[in-house]
Amino acid sequence: MAEKKNKGESTSKSATQQLVQISEIRDGVAVMTDMSLRATLIVSSLNFALKAEDEQNAIIYAFQDFLNSLDFQLQISVTSRKLDITPYIEELRAKKERQKNELLRLQMGEYINFVEDMVKGNDIMTKTFFATVPFSPLQSKKDSMPKKIGKAFSGLGPKKKKSMTDGEFEHYKKQLLQRVEQVAVGLRNIGLRLAPLQTQEMLELLYNTLNPVTSRHQRLRNVAQLAVEETEPENLFKKEPENKAGSPII
Repeated sequence: MAEKKNKGESTSKSATQQLVQISEIRDGVAVMTDMSLRATLIVSSLNFALKAEDEQNAIIYAFQDFLNSLDFQLQISVTSRKLDITPYIEELRAKKERQKNELLRLQMGEYINFVEDMVKGNDIMTKTFFATVPFSPLQSKKDSMPKKIGKAFSGLGPKKKKSMTDGEFEHYKKQLLQRVEQVAVGLRNIGLRLAPLQTQEMLELLYNTLNPVTSRHQRLRNVAQLAVEETEPENLFKKEPENKAGSPII
């Protein structure tokens, strides 16, 4: 019975891993199992409803021109989650400990308690916007749209893990960054601000997205602080103290 249970758990883990087709994340670029690359930009928002009619039309036409200028796929996604002020509170506590003025220390302590109570009593949500730019070494511009769609759906099945040399990665990365720059220029023309996600930020985004409940109580450690021997999965996480309320990273 134990052997059957272990076999079932192994099969379940294997099936779950096949759904996340990311081989590795290097230099802020996600390398997929089919050797294609992904770069993700975090994008600001604008209040479209408060714009004048002429400004709204200008934004619409600029966005239309931007989409028409692309000859590759672009994924635009939005995440909505409970606001996490843990890093902000930790920073305030550190500043409080360094504060020599006793009155200011007392006021900072009261402010920290006020912010924590306000967040606990209200579900404050935050929305974040992302644009993901792909590049596939096997992609051909001569392919028709049906063929491109067929290739996209063919990647849903299980694939054998492939390796990419450092030289290939750097070569493909340069071509990916050309697309990223094209997207960045188009979005800036609309009046949006953006920044590329780095390795740690991409890991946090994936971890929070794939583990919405666990990520509220187990924070992802900074990969730059991991030693070579700390490569086991459990070393990537750190548990929050029981008296703290955790939520997604800001």
